[in-house]
Amino acid sequence: MSSNVDLNIRPGYDSVISEIANYVCNFEIESDLALDTARNCLIDTIGCGLLALKFPACTKMLGPVVEGTSVPFGVRVPGTNFKLDPIKGAFDIGCTIRWLDYNDTWLAAEWGHPSDNLGGILAVADYISQKNISEGKDPLTMRVVLESMIMAHEIQGILALKNSFNKVGLDHVVLVKVASTALVTKLMGGTSDQIMDAVSQAWADGQSLRTYRHAPNAGSRKSWAAGDATSRAVRLAMITLSGEMGYPGVLSAPVWGFEDVSFKGEKLELPQPFSTYVMENILFKISFPAEFHAQTAVEAAVTLHPEIKDRLDDIKNIQITTHESAIRIISKVGELNNPADRDHCLQYMVAIGLLKGNLIAEDYEDDVANDPRVDALREKMVISEDKRYSVEYHEADKRSIANKIQIHFNDGTSTDAIEVEYPIGHKRRREEGIPVLEKKFMSNLKITFDESRCQDIYSICLDQKTLENTSVTDFQELFVL
Repeated sequence: MSSNVDLNIRPGYDSVISEIANYVCNFEIESDLALDTARNCLIDTIGCGLLALKFPACTKMLGPVVEGTSVPFGVRVPGTNFKLDPIKGAFDIGCTIRWLDYNDTWLAAEWGHPSDNLGGILAVADYISQKNISEGKDPLTMRVVLESMIMAHEIQGILALKNSFNKVGLDHVVLVKVASTALVTKLMGGTSDQIMDAVSQAWADGQSLRTYRHAPNAGSRKSWAAGDATSRAVRLAMITLSGEMGYPGVLSAPVWGFEDVSFKGEKLELPQPFSTYVMENILFKISFPAEFHAQTAVEAAVTLHPEIKDRLDDIKNIQITTHESAIRIISKVGELNNPADRDHCLQYMVAIGLLKGNLIAEDYEDDVANDPRVDALREKMVISEDKRYSVEYHEADKRSIANKIQIHFNDGTSTDAIEVEYPIGHKRRREEGIPVLEKKFMSNLKITFDESRCQDIYSICLDQKTLENTSVTDFQELFVL
């Protein structure tokens, strides 16, 4: 055969795509631990979105594309009075969820925040439920939402275990798009073939660069990138369900496929079967709105605050021992230009913890950052890697996110070395962490709603069976402003 023609034999679907569709269509969720964790994940994620509504930089992104537009079966965005089409509704919910970098986290070869998928899941579930009611059918229940969350977490998290998109410069929101596309296509009634078609479209998209998460370009797009990804998932599902074709070899096609074009020729791996592993082991950001690799560092800094708060001028240096991923992602020196730059700077977050004995979302704003003591402390920090931390970060039975801080003074004395290997949001600290997570949820509810509404929402959301049996429309109504 001539070498200047292509062999045009259409392949079957890439195995990664077919396994996603098979899981979404056929897996039965029976894990009580996964369902209970999903409920906690739901309330934490909704609460993060409510907290974000305090920030104009976030709220300016919200609302209909064309002011005054109204749509049938409009999607409600918790904490607002918007009723939007499901594509923009997914964007807005996803945008608020991720804005403050305070929702859940998954750390492996790739990092990410699987609850970002709730933007598309909740928007489509609300839309479909309202449409069902208009047709005399039952709305979806929140059990369906929880199961969809578990599956989206699993798809994003298992794909992240061995496949490092960050190392080829791509942002983790590609996995939000893929996972959300699979689940919202299912929620809209898609077949297994249609789910494969839609997921192939997600891989065929040009994928977001990570540049907006890193020096010198760190900026606020990182706060709406997940909303963008989950809304794109809804759009791709709708396109597919209108009859649009898919692309079976989108990952593996030589020269033109994702693996050759965007993954440096590496093959995507699924190192273990899809089940409920990711949701059961998810990491919650409970104490601090900080990039997760810094959570334990901030906890250590807060512990040291009482001892050093009156000795700031006596500090000679601050030794921070961490793991390789933290060094690669969030360790930086030099001027920090905006809140998005600061919440991805290990040294900044530690400085605030040392100075204030706390870290809240407002601490990334200019009025706090302009305190000269912040940069003075940053300049005294020395960052080093502990190889054990880096190894145990990847070990399946540990997945630690360790940091250690010790402060040395000019007179030759020093503090104890404060080491925190597992953040309070880790599975190993669930008993300690969940009451704090519930307190965080109530605090976020009180930002928007009166005491009576807060108690109504809280009582429903803390009761597993009540929440599972609540219709999506009734749940969404609880959060309408």
